[in-house]
This record gives sequence, structure tokens and C-alpha cells, in this order.
Amino acid sequence: VTLVESGGGLVQAGGSLRLSCAASGRTFIEYNMGWFRQAPGKEREFVATINWSGDRTNYAASVKGRFTISRDNTENTVHLQMNSLKPGDTAVYYCVVEPRQYGSTWVGDYWGQGTQVTVSS
Repeated sequence: VTLVESGGGLVQAGGSLRLSCAASGRTFIEYNMGWFRQAPGKEREFVATINWSGDRTNYAASVKGRFTISRDNTENTVHLQMNSLKPGDTAVYYCVVEPRQYGSTWVGDYWGQGTQVTVSS
């Protein structure tokens, strides 16, 4: 599976961005998907997940109510709509296939290369 993220960039606080992740290689509809992020000097952290059919989502407390994860199984894509962005959201955002949590650790079957999101104050 190959994942390619896009949509990152520089935005002012309070602004919005929409990230996209295009998947190829195998049957996308079989996979649960997720978004994670890593800020400079910090560990990678969970942002949101969505199940294979798109009817179950889960969000980190820090983004709940501001971010929305969605997927289009006809286009093999997963999106992350980010509204009311804050400087603390600045990070590289990664798309992940089959994210799973073991205790405090998240793992995934495949990871994208990441897209940079920078929020200025």
C-alpha cells in the first residue's frame, strides 16, 4: 500500500485546511484509516481514526469539535478537515492504514510520508 498526503501548508490561527490521503496498492475499503501528527521535539500523537465504512470515528480530545475525518471509498481517499486551527496544531501530519493502540502505543500497517501543517499566531 502506498499513501500520499497532500493539503498541508501555512495558515493563520483560526483558519482552516483540508488534508487528503490517496491510497493505492490494495483494496482501500478493507482498511480502517487514521491521521497522526508529530510536532518538532515531540512524540507522534493520535489525531483521528475512521473505520472501513466511515460510520465510526474517533478523535483526540485536543482536536474534537474542530477536526473532521472522512473517507471516500470510491476514490480511495481519506480526508482531515481542520477548522479553528491553533499554533499548537503545527506538526507533520501522517496518514496511516490500520492504526491500532496497544496500551499507550499506536502502531499502523502503512504510513504516508507526511505533510507539513504550520499555524501562525
